[in-house]
Amino acid sequence: MTDSSVALITGGGSGIGAAVARRLLEAGQRVAVTGRGEARLRAFREELGDPDGLLTLVGDAADHTQVRSAVEATLKEFGRLDTVVANAGFATHDSVAEGDPAGWSEMVLTNVLGPALLIRASIDALKETRGRIVLVGSVAGFVPTPGNIYGATKWAVTGLAENTRREVTQWGVGVTLIAPGRVETPFWDAHGSLPDGELLTADQIADSIVWAMTQPAGVDVNTVVVRPLGQPN
Repeated sequence: MTDSSVALITGGGSGIGAAVARRLLEAGQRVAVTGRGEARLRAFREELGDPDGLLTLVGDAADHTQVRSAVEATLKEFGRLDTVVANAGFATHDSVAEGDPAGWSEMVLTNVLGPALLIRASIDALKETRGRIVLVGSVAGFVPTPGNIYGATKWAVTGLAENTRREVTQWGVGVTLIAPGRVETPFWDAHGSLPDGELLTADQIADSIVWAMTQPAGVDVNTVVVRPLGQPN
């Protein structure tokens, strides 16, 4: 266990992040997860039976000091870092023409600045392990929808993934953008209801993320778009 790979996942207490953490723990990896809610992280740890290989850290993914502290705490606890998963994010579920700007700043900071801060804080450790950066984007980062501010943030993540890849590939660090379609997760809580149509599960997206992470040495899977059958856009 002391030589097993280590992953740090932001927004890891529920939804896709939690599903990825479960998959990695089951595979024998060690995992650190961050989240804003201490109660949610505690419940997640208890749900898994308080495993030795799990570190939970309260922190804001859009705060540079807190992100850097999370990386440092992971390295102190586990001694290495092989993968970071920038999963933290949310939507205000409104539009540029009719929405409430009060929530936009926090969304942009979490969805766009957050992944960039995680990359900056972890890159030195990832160079040592020739590790991987995983950014959780969205189909909304490829397909424009009317007035979608959230989609604009995910277009930024799509660009960040390729910009980052072009810089870090020289150091043997891989970059994977996972762009899910509609997924049944707490993401929709603020919307008030799940969208119509078929939905993927968080576990199905986690399978795609872990698949990209476990490719043979020298293979860099860069962009994976995963939709449920029946989602046209």
